[in-house]
Amino acid sequence: MTYQDTINWLFAQLPMYQNQGKTAYKIDLSNTLLLANHLNNPEERFKSVHVAGTNGKGSTSHMLASILQEAGYKVGLYTSPHLKDFRERIKINGQEIEEDDVVKFVAQNKSFFESHALSFFEMTVGLAFQYFADQHVDIAIIEVGLGGRLDSTNIITPELSVITNIDLDHTQFLGDSLHAIAKEKGGIIKPNIPVVIGETQKETKPVFEAIAKENQADITFADGSELKAYKSDLKGRYQTNNIKTVLAAINQLQNKGFSVSEQAIYKGLLNVVKNTGLLGRWQILHERPKVICDTAHNTSGLSYTMKQLLDEPHESLHIVFGVVNDKDLSSIVDVLPKQATYYFCKPNIPRGYNAHDLKRELNSHGCQGMAYDSVNEAYKSALKQADANAVIYVGGSTFVVAEII
Repeated sequence: MTYQDTINWLFAQLPMYQNQGKTAYKIDLSNTLLLANHLNNPEERFKSVHVAGTNGKGSTSHMLASILQEAGYKVGLYTSPHLKDFRERIKINGQEIEEDDVVKFVAQNKSFFESHALSFFEMTVGLAFQYFADQHVDIAIIEVGLGGRLDSTNIITPELSVITNIDLDHTQFLGDSLHAIAKEKGGIIKPNIPVVIGETQKETKPVFEAIAKENQADITFADGSELKAYKSDLKGRYQTNNIKTVLAAINQLQNKGFSVSEQAIYKGLLNVVKNTGLLGRWQILHERPKVICDTAHNTSGLSYTMKQLLDEPHESLHIVFGVVNDKDLSSIVDVLPKQATYYFCKPNIPRGYNAHDLKRELNSHGCQGMAYDSVNEAYKSALKQADANAVIYVGGSTFVVAEII
């Protein structure tokens, strides 16, 4: 198969959460463990950092990778979802996995995948772990896909666990309270492995402390530490919290013998996009009109981005907005600006929320605008209607952002 044939097979053959939602979510790690055994346990052949959380885990993972690259390490980076190309999920020192490596891995293991009905995510995790092991990375930053305890990545024994924060998201899988979600994400805490928690929250702190105590794992709350302030090329205000988390994580890695200088931290944080290729985090796509896109998609993430958006100098505000169909709209309507023109759209995946239904629902909450048949049509309309002094924001879903980058 060609690379495109391989990718089409991966996407179409088996359940994939980003397309299908709940039916793709597995309730245990048995298939992942079977695959790891089939591959001779590649996860045991490289060091790692495991990163979970509701918001910020992608940015945090990329920042950590960038700093460690600046420190001279060969760094694997596994993240999800991708925006443009599947290969974005698996990188070493910012370079995406080669197409031939993807094709070869699938071809060699296709019969095993089919006979065990592995999910898209399980196969992708296996590919990443095999690639990092074969390429002899010094360390890999592994981002959790969904939750933590039952996530396919949770077969690693990392040098460090990181949990950025907890918010109500994916409640159909993880629970409908912060306490329940914290228990799921706290499932990445391992015996005698230190853990860094990005944000202290009264509902979740006791949960993490209890899990850490049970596992005899040292626990650090990053926002309670006195850490030097650093700047980053990632300009979203929410990155302030992520930077604190990253600094606390680097401190733990230094305690474990990793050599990371002040200069590496400074340069790593200033060159995240250059070093890792991160996209879609308060990314400026155009000037006059200023076009900003961001992958924030839940209440906490959108509240940060909308506050920052309203502080942008503008004569008019235009918002290209789409979500997935399991989104609880009632949880986000209060943070969406009402003094804006909306361009409602459906991301081009099966889980996309119908644009006309989205328009009707959000119009009733004071978000006025029109529905469009595609993200690109909505974006083109916004560009046409906005003058040079306007600001256009594109977001609501990772998949909306992916279509216009």
